[in-house]
Amino acid sequence: MLKSVKNEQMKKNILIIDNSEIIRNLLTDYLDDLGYGIEMAVNGQEGIEMALSRDYDLVFCDIHMPKKNGYQVYCEVTEKKPQLPFIMTDSLPDDLADKAVDKGAFACLAKPFSLDQIEEVLRDIFKRD
Repeated sequence: MLKSVKNEQMKKNILIIDNSEIIRNLLTDYLDDLGYGIEMAVNGQEGIEMALSRDYDLVFCDIHMPKKNGYQVYCEVTEKKPQLPFIMTDSLPDDLADKAVDKGAFACLAKPFSLDQIEEVLRDIFKRD
């Protein structure tokens, strides 16, 4: 029992904000298998509301979404939670992803990304001292 309590305390919580059900499900299944707690938002506005009302250790955020784009999400959330790391994802190369990274997002992964890329980014963000 002590072991499961310790694991729960160490579990990192990740928010996935993406209007693509395929991407949400892929990331959820993979990250859940790695032991992360996962929640999902289907558009930018919902993502902002969730990110500001709950505690997360990381956000995966698509750039091109309805209601609010990923850059808007990044700016609004990090204005109130500047230490929250964001990984942007993008299938259409444009300057919004570059602007988010220039402003402080950890990285932008081009779709289709590999699971190895996800694991590498997670290691970089959550590396142990």
